[in-house]
This record gives sequence, structure tokens and C-alpha cells, in this order.
Amino acid sequence: MTPAGTPLQNAERILAAKGQTFHWAKRLLSRLHGERAARLYAFCRYLDDLVDEGASADAARELLEVAAEAIRRGQTSAPGLADALALMRECMIEPPVPLELIAGLQQDLGAVRMATETELLRYCYRVAGTVGLMMSNILDATDPAAAPFAIDLGIGMQLTNICRDVRDDALRGRCYLPESLIGKVPLGALASPSAAEQVELRAAIGHLLTLADRYYASGERGLSFLPLRARHGILIAARAYRQIGVRLRARRCDAWSGRSVVSGLEKFGLTLRAFAGTGFDRGFWRHPSVHEMSLHLALQGLPRVH
Repeated sequence: MTPAGTPLQNAERILAAKGQTFHWAKRLLSRLHGERAARLYAFCRYLDDLVDEGASADAARELLEVAAEAIRRGQTSAPGLADALALMRECMIEPPVPLELIAGLQQDLGAVRMATETELLRYCYRVAGTVGLMMSNILDATDPAAAPFAIDLGIGMQLTNICRDVRDDALRGRCYLPESLIGKVPLGALASPSAAEQVELRAAIGHLLTLADRYYASGERGLSFLPLRARHGILIAARAYRQIGVRLRARRCDAWSGRSVVSGLEKFGLTLRAFAGTGFDRGFWRHPSVHEMSLHLALQGLPRVH
């Protein structure tokens, strides 16, 4: 149970306890943006925990629908949602975006299988690209041209999560590695594959990490749309997440011998290198002329995808 406190105090507590990478990056944001980021994280974590820690799939589905209805109506009596709705009004977050987040989380209720990369990318948009869009709003990136880059950064992070958590997801009855890459592998084999089974699975993880790199690169090209101080905060968060993939590759994409994590010392080093590198990076200071449209071919029809 969350200790009593103001919505902001509770959000800060949740971020510090469960969002170590974002808590680190938050130090580089202005006070206003840092507070908004904590509040957004608390809302997203609340929804995510309904799915992963709820009493049952039916109970989670009912509570997600309560949240969706609150967003549609713009009002709620639930304290945990009231601050999220206030944040959406304050930052002009359009309801279709968080509603897609909820739709993505609803996909996680019950057994999960992804048939194709297109299906996977649409899922990644829903559970993470939407967060990128909302983060763009709370950081006052008002130029509509910023949206595709914000989506891409979220997708890159989610692909990294998926590659890191193959075993844990399989134990929950979920397989996000597309069947087009690995075939119809039983969940038991995903959780504890033989040496022979690992060959194809590691190749699939490597493929998705390479795909994630394309989305990270695009996301970083869009950082210039953010206020200057916020650029560094989001860059460090992205680099820290991307480092998880670097560590996975160093283990030859072994997702079964322990969870890949980025230490505080590594984050400190990434922060120093990021600050040192941005001074000479023209892309950090100038808006990109175009977005790589091929990255969004799978996302057509989703909110703010053009």
C-alpha cells in the first residue's frame, strides 16, 4: 500500500523505488519537468502494476476499463487517477494516446504471442511509444514534428525490455519474440532453452536489438525539439536503456543467465560521455529535416502517426 502523502510525494516515492534509470535522468530536468515526469511515471506504473501484480486477469481488466472510462470522461473519484487526469489537462495530453497505452496493457492479460514484427511494433507503440508522446507533452515539446521521434525512443526502449526479459516474460505466459523469427517455440523452451534451442533465440534477440538501435538513433535525432535542459535528461535515460542491449550483446544475447542491469557507475560514465559528446553533435542543436518513414510503416492508423 502506498504511504499517505500528496500526489507528487507519492509519485516521487514510486519513481525512486521502481524507476531507477528515470530517477537518475530526472536529476537533469528542471524542477517543473522533473515533477511532471514523476507524476507521469506513477500513472504508467499504476496501470502496469494492475496487469503484473493484480489479483487476477479479470480484476485487472475491470480496473483498466475503469481507468479508460475516467480518461474518456475526464473525471474520476479515484485518487490514483485524479492526478493523472490533472496532468493530462495541464499538459494537453490527448485522450487517444493514454487510451492506446491501456489497449496495449490489455494485450498482456492472458497468454501473449506475437506472430510478426509488425504486430510486435504496434504493441511497442501502445505500451511505450505512447509514453514517449506523453513525455513530449510534459516536457513542452509543442512542435508536431517532434511526435514521430518521441514514439521511436519509446519503441527502442520497449524492444530492449523485451530482449532482456525473455525468460521472465515466458514464465508469465508471454512471448514477444515474433513467430516469424523463432517459430512456435513452447513457453517452457523460452524460459529454459537447451543449448540448441538458444541458437535461434539468441539470433532473434540480436535482430531485435539491432532494430531497437534504429529506433534509438531516430529518437535521439529528435531531442532538439525539447527544451535544452530536458534534452540531456532524456538522452541519458535513452543511453542507459540502450546500454542494457550493449550488455546483452556482450553476453552473446544470453537472456537466461541473469537479468542485464546497468550499474550506477555505468550510468555516471554514460552521463559524462553524453555531456562531452553533445557539444559537437550538430543534431543535438538542430531539428532533423526528415523522419525515417520506414520506421512507422507498421504503425499506420495509430494516434499521431502520419
